[in-house]
Amino acid sequence: MPQSTPPRLAVRAIIMHQDRLLLVNAWPEGKSDLMCAPGGGVERGSALPDNLAREVFEETGLRIEVGAPCLVNEFHDPDGSFHQVDVYFRCTLIGEATLDHSWLDVDAIVTDRRWVSRAEMRTLRVKPDSLSAVAWQDADAPMYDPLEPIIA
Repeated sequence: MPQSTPPRLAVRAIIMHQDRLLLVNAWPEGKSDLMCAPGGGVERGSALPDNLAREVFEETGLRIEVGAPCLVNEFHDPDGSFHQVDVYFRCTLIGEATLDHSWLDVDAIVTDRRWVSRAEMRTLRVKPDSLSAVAWQDADAPMYDPLEPIIA
């Protein structure tokens, strides 16, 4: 029986400032225009909030306080072994909301970081599909966004 790769666990931050959501593009060298909430993979032996604070700082230079979980989303490659489960947390900024566009993340994969309004978000490719509803706390916002195929 072939061995399967276990799902990767990641954490993501819902950070609002002046009715704008922080989004990043984490596709190296402009491979994709897809935007998402900042965050990344969980390191073994480190609490989810600690992982998230580290990831957000690495990707944006911003410091956050991690609040309650607000969404679980998962996606996979239907033709491969990749499967990721993202746990989203509501977060609060510590300090200024200014993004330094010369900031380089540790892995040099974040090519864009920006605060977007809900109207601006509608003009972007964003995943997961439920991100806007969750960020702006719509009454019908899901707590679980079912498995979807990965897109670039």
